[in-house]
Amino acid sequence: MSYRTADSLPPVTLDDVRGAQKMLSGVARVTAMEGSRHLSQLVGAPVHLKCENLQRTGSFKLRGAYVRIAGLLPEERAAGVVAASAGNHAQGVALASSLLGVRSTVFMPKGAPLPKISATQDYGAEVRLHGQVVDETLAAAQEYAAETGAVFIHPFDHPDVIAGQGTVGLEILEQCPEVRTIVVGIGGGGLAAGIAMAVKSLRPDVRIVGVQAAGAAAYPPSLAAGHPIAVDNPATMADGIKVGRPGDVPFRIIGDLVDEVRTVSEDELATALLLCLERAKLVVEPAGASPVAALLSDPGAFAGPVVAVLSGGNVDPVLLERVLRHGMAAQGRYLAVRLRLTDRPGALATLLGVLSVVDANVLDVSHVRTDPRLGLTEAEVELHLETKGPVHCVEVGQALREAGYTVID
Repeated sequence: MSYRTADSLPPVTLDDVRGAQKMLSGVARVTAMEGSRHLSQLVGAPVHLKCENLQRTGSFKLRGAYVRIAGLLPEERAAGVVAASAGNHAQGVALASSLLGVRSTVFMPKGAPLPKISATQDYGAEVRLHGQVVDETLAAAQEYAAETGAVFIHPFDHPDVIAGQGTVGLEILEQCPEVRTIVVGIGGGGLAAGIAMAVKSLRPDVRIVGVQAAGAAAYPPSLAAGHPIAVDNPATMADGIKVGRPGDVPFRIIGDLVDEVRTVSEDELATALLLCLERAKLVVEPAGASPVAALLSDPGAFAGPVVAVLSGGNVDPVLLERVLRHGMAAQGRYLAVRLRLTDRPGALATLLGVLSVVDANVLDVSHVRTDPRLGLTEAEVELHLETKGPVHCVEVGQALREAGYTVID
């Protein structure tokens, strides 16, 4: 089915979502709902985590992709499908196509994480790298569709995709019928729109809160203007929600049914990812951790029971290492400090002795002796330390100054 505007598409209904749920039986997992004691104590009400990071392909995207492709006519299936994605939709389309016996081509940004590229290929898709952000990749995939006749499978801007994602909402109501607030990340808006449609149709009293990364937050200005507005150069570690413009179809639904859209910072995303790993023992990508970041940033704003949707767990190990260090720094558990000392034998050992007394664990040391800024008998040292929190960081700095070292801010 070809389309151009939201007005040319049929609306998404509860019956569509229920039909998608039947179609996905035996294909998509009914993912676990895990309680979080730490978040519950913080919010002052029960908090549950909907673990779509444990879905097949590692995210909710399989749901919408399968429903969309399964609904194609025989001649459309014969032409193959094409998609564009930073990774999660790519894997969903690749697996759904393989299950349905359809040829798939997937365009991915040049900076897409290597594990996501490899997984997409392993699921059976041909991968082509193009552009730096998802919006550029989308344009390339649409051009390919026009040239070859392949059916373009949009990651969020189609009723079938939204209906498939809406099955997450039905599962939430089945698993946590007493839910009062659902918190879900928003990129283009397919997941939030699907959940809102399903849940509000059955439980209009449930509050739906969307979350965007502050550096890629197109929905707040778009909702204020009453129409989708593109954000130039979206920037966030959360590549799963790094979308420059809301989808036309989900925008209408979100504008009508989502109660609030919040934004979270990169520090808050990193801290949330670290919490999921440490406290919940769940590997979650930054986009998937965005609802937890919202809870951490303003815990008193959410009436419980609360369900936070962990939308995906496909995180590049290299990015995970960086994010974990960033999260530790945001919590005061990782400290980088530069200081000057006299360049003489044993000076570094003496410095490390001071750090040992205050129980700061040295992770890395960089020692510079030749620099125009330094005096003839000076050396500069940069230390990366593992600390125990903000108070400990202050204690470390105080101990260094009391020992006579010049700390460079």
